[in-house]
Amino acid sequence: MTFQPSGFDPHIHASSELGIPLRSIYDTLVYRDPTTQTFVPGLASNWTISSDGREYTFTLKPGVTFHDGTPFNAAAVGANLDRITNPATGSQKALFLLGNYAGYTIVDDLTLRITLSEPYSPLLDSLSQVYLGIASPSALAMYSNERYQFHQVGTGPFVFVEYVPGDRLVLRRNPNYAWGPVFYAQTGLAGIDEIEFRFFTDPAARALALEGGESDVMGELLPLDARTLSASSTSAAVEPVTIPGQPLQFIMNTAQFPTDELVVRQALIVGADREAIIDAIFQRFSPVAWGPLSSATPYYNADLEGAYSFDPAAARDALASIGYVDGNNDGIAERDGAELEIRMIAPTWGLIPETAQLLEAQWRDIGIRTSIVQVPSRTALLEEVATGAYNLVAWYEFGADPVILNRYFTSSGDLNWTRFNSSELDGLLAEAARQSDDNARRSLYYQSQLQIMEQALILPIRDYVNLNGYRRSLSEISFDAYGWFPLLPNFVLSGN
Repeated sequence: MTFQPSGFDPHIHASSELGIPLRSIYDTLVYRDPTTQTFVPGLASNWTISSDGREYTFTLKPGVTFHDGTPFNAAAVGANLDRITNPATGSQKALFLLGNYAGYTIVDDLTLRITLSEPYSPLLDSLSQVYLGIASPSALAMYSNERYQFHQVGTGPFVFVEYVPGDRLVLRRNPNYAWGPVFYAQTGLAGIDEIEFRFFTDPAARALALEGGESDVMGELLPLDARTLSASSTSAAVEPVTIPGQPLQFIMNTAQFPTDELVVRQALIVGADREAIIDAIFQRFSPVAWGPLSSATPYYNADLEGAYSFDPAAARDALASIGYVDGNNDGIAERDGAELEIRMIAPTWGLIPETAQLLEAQWRDIGIRTSIVQVPSRTALLEEVATGAYNLVAWYEFGADPVILNRYFTSSGDLNWTRFNSSELDGLLAEAARQSDDNARRSLYYQSQLQIMEQALILPIRDYVNLNGYRRSLSEISFDAYGWFPLLPNFVLSGN
């Protein structure tokens, strides 16, 4: 693993990194098939949705047991929902995934009904994510929220053994597992008895650990290392996976001078040479991003491709049209005696600092001075954002349903770092989340993406591509529908 999350409880914490091991500890009520992108049975054998879209009734599989022997049933699902929605839990993601959740009813031992206050079409997608994995109610009752991450109990193909922060997380095969989704290998779990996850937070050490046999699988290889391995390694191979959701983007604060002016925001996009960034930093593994959704995401609007193409002369002309000119020939444009300067928040992971530094140079060429504030964690980033004293913040979010846009681009969104307020955009995104008709959702999200880019609310950089390296002794390497989490039950280790 390449990042040490602040915690490993799926109901509490939001890191995508935690799902890499936890996807195999927990099952979910439904799964999204990575090949067909349709929803298939998980812990629920089937489900029905009421005509008004407000009730989801799940029939649960019989004979399922948690790793601690606790029977799986409707009461267990209810206990998990209670925990996630309890304000004392402090859920960072799972709670938001439930959308318009209003409550549940236990119909009988193997039937549970979830009620919504209004229709929420992404609910099945939410219920398929590891953050809504079903934990043993016995274990939840035994351990506090702080301690549970060290004693996790699910129903999945692997059993939690231990977690030592900063060092390792160990899983062992569940010999009783017989209720996985159709895309899991069902026989013998590929003969892998134990998996040890270790933390390689230094990007430069990852390829060396892989080639040296210290690791069998490694995510987030540096692009240059991945290019070298692909070309010359006889012991390791690279599997690039494009992640659905939001691309790497620089979100612009429309409430902070000078990005409160549309022309400035547009100039920042047109003045960014994204192709050069893709070449220099990402070694062409990633395509240029053109909007708020990556090209791997359902309802991606391809009509945006090519918009805001790199044109530094046009960017300088646009800035001059609103009074920003370099009157003293120092390279920085001024208006009314004040230099054109912006402040950018850049997390220290994902090659974001390197991207920010290239942007700084490109924007200086069009007359903009950029100060970069690096933050080492999500917590530090949120603290900076809370001040409002920023013009751009670099971020990305993963997800297979475009409803992730709602948290970032609605006026009331808890992650509305643009500070943009538009009743029209709010209405489009709200209706898209309610709408169950596929064509209607597509139209609403197409319009939403168009408005986001017309208002220049973000500078999209690149679709996020995870460069996974693996030893050639492994085969059947595959990932779930969200692209980030390996399907560990399917991995085959030669000699086993």
